[in-house]
Amino acid sequence: MLGPHASRVRALYRRLLTLHRALPPDLRALGDQYVKDEFRRHKGVGREEALRFLSEWERYAEALSQQMTAAEKTQLGARLTKEQLDDFSEEQIGQLQELMQEATKPNRQFSIEDPATPKA
Repeated sequence: MLGPHASRVRALYRRLLTLHRALPPDLRALGDQYVKDEFRRHKGVGREEALRFLSEWERYAEALSQQMTAAEKTQLGARLTKEQLDDFSEEQIGQLQELMQEATKPNRQFSIEDPATPKA
């Protein structure tokens, strides 16, 4: 995927991890790991898939940026329409379901300390 898009890929990757800093610690850890896994998984894709991949992640980054700058940060994320879900492959639906389950677990598996909290 890098090829002629290398600088665009790197800049987007850095932007996503930077945006995740504003998330609650558990969601940040989950989001960072997901971004890292997805970028690794798509390293060797073809040009067309790479462009679609970048476009979708850029849309996510823009949406997250807008949500983080909103006066009331009441809700993160967005609802998917039936049409959007119909476009997903079975593998993507499985990934989405796993992500939803992980994000809504009452006892998170991540133990990330909030950097703003002083250590005792």
